[in-house]
Amino acid sequence: MAQAESSTPQVSSKAEAKAELKKLKAQQKQQKQERKARKKANKKEGFFARIKQVFDMTRSYDPNIGWWMALAFLLTFAVVTVVIGLLLNWVTGVLVALPFGLLATLFVMNRRAEKAAFSRIEGRPGAAAAVLNTLRRGWSVTEEPVAMDPKTQAAVFRVVGKPGLVLVTDGSAAAVRKLVPKTRKRFTPVLRDTGVPIHVVETGRGEGQVPLPRLNKHIKKLDKTLTKHEVAALDKRLNSLPISRPPIPHGVDPYRMRPDRKAMRG
Repeated sequence: MAQAESSTPQVSSKAEAKAELKKLKAQQKQQKQERKARKKANKKEGFFARIKQVFDMTRSYDPNIGWWMALAFLLTFAVVTVVIGLLLNWVTGVLVALPFGLLATLFVMNRRAEKAAFSRIEGRPGAAAAVLNTLRRGWSVTEEPVAMDPKTQAAVFRVVGKPGLVLVTDGSAAAVRKLVPKTRKRFTPVLRDTGVPIHVVETGRGEGQVPLPRLNKHIKKLDKTLTKHEVAALDKRLNSLPISRPPIPHGVDPYRMRPDRKAMRG
């Protein structure tokens, strides 16, 4: 009897422990699901917040951005709906056309936003470099100018790609046209035996110049003469030359001509 009575609380304590453990696991699972839900909600809020920010920035420079986005959506939606509707059925056509219309809308917004951003910095020192840095794979762009006039802040930047060596100017036409011949002479002896062409692209809104919003597109349209491996070899060769760096003291901002204290400290 005594043994039976003593075993009852043990069974009860085991059952309570299991119940508590089960309850704890359920709470942990619920907390985990809540964290995932909050994280997912934050991502969505961040995504839509970024879209709204880009849209507002673009609209300040391009008031018609909303109409362009609506036109892109309607045209894409109509074309996809008709094509899929004729091939399958109209319900499927509408369902497939919706995401394609949204993608077209985002694509137009991104392109217009890019143009607005380029227009925003146009005319400022270093604007050409900022645009060139958006070039994707297959292109090598120098962060610092290979030639510069400290007085006028005119500069020449080096781009290496399948078209060969591209010298991109930044600044007033009169100033850069003095820099280009000297810069070309620096690279001509190095490339004489390689057959690599040297292109000069002058940025600006004047005659014979390329506006910033069309700069990358213009460079990509240049005749391609080099392979991927030849581009890498050319970039490596130019990087090893001291003439590939501008005649500016180390640690000095080329656009403000003011010492960079961190760089001077090493």
